[in-house]
Amino acid sequence: MKLSITFILITLVIDAMGIGLILPVLPSLIRDVTGGDLAHAAVWGGILSTSFAVMQFLFGPMLGNLSDRFGRRPVLLVSMAVVAVDYLVMALAGTIWLLLISRMVGGVAAGTQSTATAFIADISKPEEKAARFGLIGAAFGIGFIAGPVLGGFLAEFGSRWPFYAAGALAALNLLLGAAVLPETVTDAIRRPFEWRRANPFGALAQIRRLPGLGRLLILFFLYEFAFIVYPAIWAYFGQARFGWSTGMVGLSLASFGVAMAVVQGGLIKIVMARLGERGTILYGIAFNFAAFLFLALVSNPVLALVMTPVTALGAVVTPALQGMMSKLSAANQQGEVQGILTSVRSVAWILSPLVMTQIFAAFTGPAAPVFLPGAPFLLSMALMVVCGAVFLLGAPRKITA
Repeated sequence: MKLSITFILITLVIDAMGIGLILPVLPSLIRDVTGGDLAHAAVWGGILSTSFAVMQFLFGPMLGNLSDRFGRRPVLLVSMAVVAVDYLVMALAGTIWLLLISRMVGGVAAGTQSTATAFIADISKPEEKAARFGLIGAAFGIGFIAGPVLGGFLAEFGSRWPFYAAGALAALNLLLGAAVLPETVTDAIRRPFEWRRANPFGALAQIRRLPGLGRLLILFFLYEFAFIVYPAIWAYFGQARFGWSTGMVGLSLASFGVAMAVVQGGLIKIVMARLGERGTILYGIAFNFAAFLFLALVSNPVLALVMTPVTALGAVVTPALQGMMSKLSAANQQGEVQGILTSVRSVAWILSPLVMTQIFAAFTGPAAPVFLPGAPFLLSMALMVVCGAVFLLGAPRKITA
């Protein structure tokens, strides 16, 4: 199974490269097609992210249930094909409305991570799941190392080039998957497809019946909402606070990706061994509180660049939570559970970019009461306090395999 895990990780690295390629240049592309300023572009960036997340919310459980019924392989391959076309459309888009439609279609197909996570759950022992889910985060971190650097470099030739590159990477990923991806869903764990469980509301009702999952899902949502502040405003924050170019934004994202890869690929195993799942989650929440406070107030660009990778040291909460919830779920529900996690994350993506970019615009626009580009990080800091309270008041103290 090592080859299978390697392929899934390569898949996620390439996926993350595609995402990282476009983040540094998205503000410029939006300004090109709308003719607005940076604050206006940030608002449209939030709308594009939210439209993507709405479709992901609506279709995430369906993809998870389809993978439980028909297998991980076909869901992954079809998703990759649509994503490749989606990036090409974005590269050619001449209006903000075509970009919006493209993001909505891309959201429907964005089942790669949840299906890949279900694949990892299929082949992992209960005690291996949190660490292996950490490898998924590490793969995304590695992708973000290469993606923003390459995206910032390609942006020097025009705001469309990173999208062509992302589409090409997705197409190569599709070819690789078609050649080597095995199937992990056997008749022993195959579950019939049911429409009532294939929508986000029906899936939530089904998942809530499992003891302990309800509060963990609330915690997962709050944490994701807060953590999304990074992709939601980082490119705009870097330009407004420090005057960073797209290349410098890409470099800062790459440094964050290096740290994410180290934390979720290796450090999480050490932290889990010493602190356990509960301690790991509490450590991550506390560390993120401090990181968000720092980013909200920092004004020195050199210090910000140096400390950016350090802020990733708290990125252990999501894999630890995924490990907890996977253990609470049956073998034939892994795709469904990962699908609902995709939907919960999507709800956070629906709301967080709108809130974060509006806060950013309010504190950087012409009518801002005070110029404070880091204001969204203060909200994320406050949410860490809420996350800690939710976890301490109701998370399971012990989960058996």
